Amino acid sequence: MKRRDFIKLAGASAALFPVAPSVFAQQAIPSRRHTYRLTYKFELPADGKKARLWVPLPDTDDTPHQFSQGSVWSGNPTVAKFETVPGTSSPMFYAEWRGTGPRTVSVSSIVKTVDRSVDLKHYSERGTGAIPADVKRFLLPTKHIPLDGIVRKTALSIIKDANAQTPLQKAHAVYNWVVDNSYRDPATRGCGRGDIKLMLESGNMGGKCADLNALFVGLARAAGVPARDHYGIRIDESATHKALGQSDDITTAQHVRAEFYLAGLGWVPVDPADVRELALEEALLITNPRVIELREKLFGAWEMNWVAFNHGKDITLAKDSVFKELPFFMYPQAEIGGHERDSLDPAEFAYKIVSSELVGTGVKF
Repeated sequence: MKRRDFIKLAGASAALFPVAPSVFAQQAIPSRRHTYRLTYKFELPADGKKARLWVPLPDTDDTPHQFSQGSVWSGNPTVAKFETVPGTSSPMFYAEWRGTGPRTVSVSSIVKTVDRSVDLKHYSERGTGAIPADVKRFLLPTKHIPLDGIVRKTALSIIKDANAQTPLQKAHAVYNWVVDNSYRDPATRGCGRGDIKLMLESGNMGGKCADLNALFVGLARAAGVPARDHYGIRIDESATHKALGQSDDITTAQHVRAEFYLAGLGWVPVDPADVRELALEEALLITNPRVIELREKLFGAWEMNWVAFNHGKDITLAKDSVFKELPFFMYPQAEIGGHERDSLDPAEFAYKIVSSELVGTGVKF
């Protein structure tokens, strides 16, 4: 599908591009269609003579499971514009205030989602062809995901122990290893940083979604399977697991997911971090039937009560910003009077993120 530009919706048509259901659909997660409005609300402090703000927005690279209708803004910034996240085709909003006084802005996006499920049981890896050139970059190392040393050693050990020969078998072996050997650490700030070399070298396999799913991505790449993180946010309650959803006030609902690529099939969704989150939040052993069921489901499926922003790594938002390179861009970022605001402290920042489901619009997709 062609990428759609993210635009201000004022005066724009409400018609949506029709999206066909995936040919790989299965019944692991019942397919549901939803339309949401995602809104950021900012009231920045009046400190200093200048303030700058960067906001990640729902991805506009339309897929059968996520379609962005566009974004609008309102408020009093001196400069406001929609741009792309450096190094990606994904959208972000930039605002700048010059001079002191109230600094307010609201940014809203409308996005439609369909629960996603890929049929792996009937996939054959014979005669599937080569990996496309634009996918090969997801076999490369990043600053926090090196593919040599302990990462490669661990990946090779995993696939050897599992006798994994094909890309699908290797991805499955890595997925199971991450679920079995990691754990969700509630003390981790935000979603973690995804420094998998540090995790493996220290032997501390605790973290949150940016850590555990980055571990899957790095080990899969080191095993020769293209893989990538997707940075986004939960926007609704889960239909099956309370711990895996959030609605209305979603200020702290950021969540990272992962995918791996199979030639002849495409990108396959996974989420080992959510398996560990369910186990922690419901105080369940990894052998509990509820955890086992979710573990099987999340190798090839996503419940789309979540939207993706981007899959960029090692992001520099602006060369003249006080920010150092970000490992990823999932939280709003701001600098005021030449000082960085704490993106993981919404009250101090200050911002709020709200989601609402839109019903009765008469729009189908």
